[in-house]
Amino acid sequence: MTNTRKHAGDAVSLVYQYRLPLSTHTLTYLADLLRRHLKAIRSRWRTLPPGKTAVIVLAVLRHDQRLADMAGGNDISATTVRRWRDELIGLLAAKAPRLDRALKKIARRGGEAVLIDGTLIPTQRRTGKANRPNYSGKHHRHGLHVLALTDEKGRLIWISAARPGRTHDITAARRDHLLAHLRAAGLGALADLGFLGLDDDPDNPVVVTGFKATRARKLTPGQKDANRALAAGRVPVERGFAHLKNWRILTKLRTDPARATHLFRALLVLTNIEAITGD
Repeated sequence: MTNTRKHAGDAVSLVYQYRLPLSTHTLTYLADLLRRHLKAIRSRWRTLPPGKTAVIVLAVLRHDQRLADMAGGNDISATTVRRWRDELIGLLAAKAPRLDRALKKIARRGGEAVLIDGTLIPTQRRTGKANRPNYSGKHHRHGLHVLALTDEKGRLIWISAARPGRTHDITAARRDHLLAHLRAAGLGALADLGFLGLDDDPDNPVVVTGFKATRARKLTPGQKDANRALAAGRVPVERGFAHLKNWRILTKLRTDPARATHLFRALLVLTNIEAITGD
């Protein structure tokens, strides 16, 4: 029998460094936000300073680092990392703009239209009847559905609440009263065929969705040209979603779906900070 007791003390905690592809402006913003919060709640002491806490949370959000891994590398518990993550997500989500204010801001800048689209954020599959609504028949996977609005350059201006993955784009838009908000702000919107039928005013349409072919009615050359022009105009919204999904925590959500809305809105704020810094 081999005696391996002498090797027990050889186990060490391996820690490696990596680079976060984020600007210092984003780190400074998050650290200052936490400092103001700690001052407001009169928190006298934390294990790590706000700057270091912000780095840990950004690593979790950007690279989807496991909480236990981040905890082990910083001599803290995974529960502490989870509490810091949820705290900063809540602070950031509170900075996300409301739909009506976001649209009015675009109108004040002289904008005439926004771009709208929906996407599915994959989630970890959970058992039980409660998770069945999260299955998307369109994408053949479990996830959460969100709507997003961008300006004509593709910069995200608003993101909806997280809904079950089986939710259709037009259903989500109706629940958010998107059409009424657009009319109130005096703006139009470009959307794909998933929003066909949302606008009930054919004489003065606000949401432009293009033309849909059927078995009995083929598209004319003019309608095909109009669809191609609309698709070209909607390219920026896809770029906006791509920037949002650069946060790898969205690759496959393992968090509670009930907290997903705050996460999405927090990432919206961080994405816009990065976009401003890049400009």
